[in-house]
Amino acid sequence: MAASAATYSINTCFLDEGKNKNRNIKEVTPCETTKPVTPVKESKIDDQDFKHQNLEKYSSLLPPSISSCSDKGKQVVTPLGIIEAGIDGEEDDNKNLTCKSHGMMSVIGRRSVMEDAVTMVLGVAVGESGSYDFFAVYDGHGGARVANACRYRMHQLVAKEVEKGERVGGGKGLEYWEKLMGACFEKMDEELVIHNEGGGGEVEIGKEALSIKNMGSTAVVVMVGKEEVVVANCGDSRAVMFRGGLVVPLSHDHKPDRPDERERVEAAGGRIINWNGSRVQGVLATSRSIGDHYLKPFVIPEPEVTVSERTESDEFVVIATDGLWDVVTNETACKVVKRLFDGQLKRRLPDEFSGNCSAEAAAKLAKLAMARGSRDNISVIVVQLKKG
Repeated sequence: MAASAATYSINTCFLDEGKNKNRNIKEVTPCETTKPVTPVKESKIDDQDFKHQNLEKYSSLLPPSISSCSDKGKQVVTPLGIIEAGIDGEEDDNKNLTCKSHGMMSVIGRRSVMEDAVTMVLGVAVGESGSYDFFAVYDGHGGARVANACRYRMHQLVAKEVEKGERVGGGKGLEYWEKLMGACFEKMDEELVIHNEGGGGEVEIGKEALSIKNMGSTAVVVMVGKEEVVVANCGDSRAVMFRGGLVVPLSHDHKPDRPDERERVEAAGGRIINWNGSRVQGVLATSRSIGDHYLKPFVIPEPEVTVSERTESDEFVVIATDGLWDVVTNETACKVVKRLFDGQLKRRLPDEFSGNCSAEAAAKLAKLAMARGSRDNISVIVVQLKKG
């Protein structure tokens, strides 16, 4: 029986200093790394670790409200904080479907402003090697406008570059994807520069005039294909895969105190200053981002890229901003998702989540981060991979 390709959106609230407030915000995209990926054994998690987080305190994040929304191959422009999720279903002959299910949760957390953005687009690029599904998270700073600009444009730039590569017969592999993703991130950054210099510091995105001076955003983009998973990362958002009982990092955070990043910044004439943590020029807590033109050439938009060949043992990918990773380890995140998929975690979320394990897993992780004291916006995507 063919799997349903329908997509649903579930309205959520945002928790602001312990008070629930409805806010209309939107969704965006991400990227990842070039370094060899080293499998990391999953660490055991005490069963009490998740149970004792008093998660019921945050159950009001998820008021039930569900409505049908998107078509495959098109981005759904909905308020940020809305969950978009593919429906679980049996595997079928549709070669364009590369994952079994996918879902996300994006909450404002204890911040007064929402600066995260999320994008999920099925079938964003189709070539001789098949279709790729696009998943990304963006973590803005100085405002949400660069993150939202990436949300509108990044997947379009990637689709155009993939099409161009197919036309010229470009091969696949790490070198191909490094060039392709590097070009997309550079073009995204250049578009901000052009609009900023020619439009008095404002960039037109849709009907919104966006002032992007002194603003920036991290980006982690995950392209899931039938034969490979491509990750491009710029900044300190992160993607990890759970494969055959192992937690496999698909990206490496760009932190100013990372030895190779510190060396690069200092070689360009910049400084890493410890001001409430390591910061470029004492200001920015990530050493790579899109935007932040006032910190160039120290802060660059060049992504690191990884390409992982799909295997039968691949189970799922978790993509999230640092609002999750600051308080939850890779191993803990994967264990929580694995236990939920295996039915070992009691479901305390609204019935609307019961039709999509990935959406429920993303919500569980966001709630866990809140329970552990995360003070940042939290955006999580969980992609359950289709095997075979």
